[in-house]
Amino acid sequence: MENYTYLLINFFTIIICFIYSFDKRIKFSRYFLTFLISCTIVAIPFILWDAWFTKIGIWWFNDTYLIGLRILGLPLEELLFFYCIPFSCIFTYYCLTRFFNLNWANGFNNIICFVTIIVCVVVGLLNFDKTYTLVTAILTTLTIIYLHLITRTPWIGQASLIYSILMLGFFPVNGILTGTGLENPIVNYNPNEFLNFRIGTIPIEDAVYGYSLFLWNIYFFKFFKNKMK
Repeated sequence: MENYTYLLINFFTIIICFIYSFDKRIKFSRYFLTFLISCTIVAIPFILWDAWFTKIGIWWFNDTYLIGLRILGLPLEELLFFYCIPFSCIFTYYCLTRFFNLNWANGFNNIICFVTIIVCVVVGLLNFDKTYTLVTAILTTLTIIYLHLITRTPWIGQASLIYSILMLGFFPVNGILTGTGLENPIVNYNPNEFLNFRIGTIPIEDAVYGYSLFLWNIYFFKFFKNKMK
């Protein structure tokens, strides 16, 4: 049964959100195609990044908790991760913005983006030899620059607030993946390639990585949602 662990993590991450997608008050099910298109666009570069890091040993996966099917050198469960996690995140974002007025958070766009860019640039420059830290810092910096300075995206503050709320789910899910409650981690990290600063068992880079993944999924979901209207 252990070999279904990662698969079950994906399942329990998405199942409640999926069921409530059909609720008449929410009707998120009408956006399934929109989500699938936008999520796939985001997933492709992240999966390629994942496959590259796995190949060069930045991280690797414990076969004990996997069903054994691999694509591009990645476990099937890892590929599903890039759909299950974004689905739950986008669903939560959709519901919170639908039923609550969180526009006030967008008043903090400038400060959030300024602080994020400065911190990422400094951390990246100080840890040029740590591949996971450096690539994550570069990705996040470019993400914020594009969304805030180029496309003038107005919802970054709102999204950042919701992402902080989503941390309540991020910590148990990513915690299990990185070893919380298990004899061994499902995902193992090369200690020479990241800061080794952890929140529990979770590398801090994972939270920043997840932030960029979240922002890009919202960006493309909103883009195609408007196009399909």
